[in-house]
Amino acid sequence: MALWGHHDFRRLWLGDTISQFGSTIGLTVIPLLAAGALQATPFEMGLLAAAGTMAFLLIGLPAGVWVDRMRRKPLMITMDVVRAALMLSVPLAWWMDVLDLPQLIIVSLAVGVCTVFFDVAYQSYLPSLVGRDQLVEGNSKLQASMSVAEVSGPAIGGYVAQFLGAANGVLATGLGYLSSAFFLSRIKIVETVPERHPDPHLRREIMEGLRFVFGNATLRKIVACTGTSNFFHGIQNAVSVLFLLRVAGLSEGTAGLIFSASGVGGVLGAMVAHRLGVLIGQARLIWFVPLLTWPFVLLMPFTKPGWGIVFAMAGLAVSAFGVVVYNVGQVSYRQAICPDHLLGRMNASIRWVVWGATPLGALLGGGLGSWIGIVPTLWVSLIGSVAGMGWVLFSPLRSMRDLPATSSVEAHG
Repeated sequence: MALWGHHDFRRLWLGDTISQFGSTIGLTVIPLLAAGALQATPFEMGLLAAAGTMAFLLIGLPAGVWVDRMRRKPLMITMDVVRAALMLSVPLAWWMDVLDLPQLIIVSLAVGVCTVFFDVAYQSYLPSLVGRDQLVEGNSKLQASMSVAEVSGPAIGGYVAQFLGAANGVLATGLGYLSSAFFLSRIKIVETVPERHPDPHLRREIMEGLRFVFGNATLRKIVACTGTSNFFHGIQNAVSVLFLLRVAGLSEGTAGLIFSASGVGGVLGAMVAHRLGVLIGQARLIWFVPLLTWPFVLLMPFTKPGWGIVFAMAGLAVSAFGVVVYNVGQVSYRQAICPDHLLGRMNASIRWVVWGATPLGALLGGGLGSWIGIVPTLWVSLIGSVAGMGWVLFSPLRSMRDLPATSSVEAHG
């Protein structure tokens, strides 16, 4: 059955789409709020960027065990409601004239904790909702929603920050999380209560997930590729807003417009990922498409006011096309090969590495930005993120065309 006719998937899709719009607006306006109204330094921007993903490094592994022990839909709904309350505290503090940088960092860190649980549960929930034979199509549609939000979210956030104040833009994030919770609650399929391990042991269950991931040669390469690229993208996160506002001399609205260009490429990538996988092979989405597209991000440092914004917009759009196609391929691959009882721990183990690398990169980016300058730091981040693809270029994926059809792949390939 095509997923267009899958009522529960449509509810998941709609809730996720609304949530993504709120999230992309929030991810744009919070750094703008810190850099503009609160006059954050490069090091402080690095701390703020790190806070958003630090939770993946701190609690990512035990989160996978806990997700495998409970039903995933109620967990996702709870995390949405908590994230909404946290984000809505930002405009409230702004209106009361008590907002400061420590609150932004604490909110970002706490939202990150909720996001760890939501994302691990979400990626573990999809196979049981749509079936393993529809994973590429399901992931393509969800990536399309993310990319559509990325097209308009940053631009909306940038102009809201410019004309109405950045704190007001955070409202959309909180409301988006509440809407996501509502639509998730409308899913009618009743989850099976996970079978409890007769002798639960946190450390042993964590190690079982890690052994599955790092015992598989292909998964090791995928994790190394994504982790390397995310580490350097964390460095980029610490300085990209400062580069556009203070070096390139652009307005907040124009900066938001530039960031939305990645969404344009992402939309196209998500729209064609399924068909592209049929045409060239699903496994080739993971290494061949990045080879052709990721290097375009190196155009970003040439950005200047006026027509010069084309460099950043083109670089972000083309590279984002490749990133989305890569993500559709690699997420579908790991969902396809993993047994149901390990999905939470598999996803958590991978995210512990790949998302845990991001705050480390952000902290380094803040330090480098203060030490060697914003532009040299930006170059380091871009070259490093592109180089990350080398892991999958020289991996077992080169000899594969399509993804495995079942979860029977050996965990020690």
